[in-house]
Amino acid sequence: MPPRSNPTARQERLGAELRKMRERAGMTARQAGDLLGTGPVQISHIEAGRIGVSEDRLRRLADHYRCGNPELVEALVGMATERVRGWWEEYRGVLAAMSLDLAALEWHARAMQTLQVVHIPGLLQVEPYMRALFTYARTAFSPDHLDAVIDFRLRRRQVLDREGAPVLMAIVHEAALRMRVGDRAAVRQQLEYLVERAELPGVTVRVVPFSADGFAGMGYSMTYASGPVPQLDTVQIDHVHGSVFLDAEAQLGHYRTLLGTVERSALSPEKSRDFIHRIAREL
Repeated sequence: MPPRSNPTARQERLGAELRKMRERAGMTARQAGDLLGTGPVQISHIEAGRIGVSEDRLRRLADHYRCGNPELVEALVGMATERVRGWWEEYRGVLAAMSLDLAALEWHARAMQTLQVVHIPGLLQVEPYMRALFTYARTAFSPDHLDAVIDFRLRRRQVLDREGAPVLMAIVHEAALRMRVGDRAAVRQQLEYLVERAELPGVTVRVVPFSADGFAGMGYSMTYASGPVPQLDTVQIDHVHGSVFLDAEAQLGHYRTLLGTVERSALSPEKSRDFIHRIAREL
C-alpha cells in the first residue's frame, strides 16, 4: 500500500508519539526497522503518519523501546486500530482538512477547555450567529460552500450530546458577548443559547468581565483538549488561515498555566449565567 500523501492530524500524532518513544529510548530508525524486519524508511513513514502500524508491531516497538506507560501504549493501540469512519469524513474534499482534524480532535477528547476573547466558542454557536460570522469573514464563499461550512459546524455541536461526551469548560470574555455579530435578534438568540447550554450537565461557561483584574488580553483563541492519557493532550489555536495543533510537553504546560491564570479572573459559573442574561436583556 503506497504511503498516504496527506495524513490526518490524528495519524500524524500517532506517528509522532512513536517517534518520541523511540528517541527517549535512544534508538535509531534503523534499529527500530531491524526489529520489524524492515528499514529506516518504513519507520520514517510510520512516524510521519504516512503508513499505518498494526497492533502487533506497535506493541513490539513499545516493548523494544522499554515504554513503562501501559496506559499510553493502550491509547496508541486504540488509535492505530480504530476503523470507524468519523462523520467528518463526509466533508473531505469539500472543506479544508484542518476543519476535519478539529472535529476529530473534539470527538476523541475526554475534556476540553476553550478560551475565546472575541467570539462565542464554535461548539456553542447558533446558526444565525455562524452565518453572520462567516459571511463577514469569508466574503468569497459561494452560497453552497457557506451552507456546507455552517452545516459542518452545526454537526460539530453534536459532540456535546453524544454518549460519553467530553466535558467542556468555556471561558468567554465580555467582549465576545457584546460583539454585535449579526443583528440584535441573532445576538440575543446566541446569548440565550449560551445560557441554555451552560445549565446542562457537562458544559460550564465562565465570563471574564472587562472589570476583571489580571487579564492582559489575547490576540487568539485556543482550546485545550485532554486525551485519554495526559501524553495525548493537544492544544488547538485559531489563526487567520485555520488551526494549529500543539503537543510538545513544554507547550502543553504553558497553556495549562495560561488557562489557570485566566480562569482565576473569570466569574463563577452562576454569576456568569446572570451576567450573560443581563447583557441579553440590554439588547
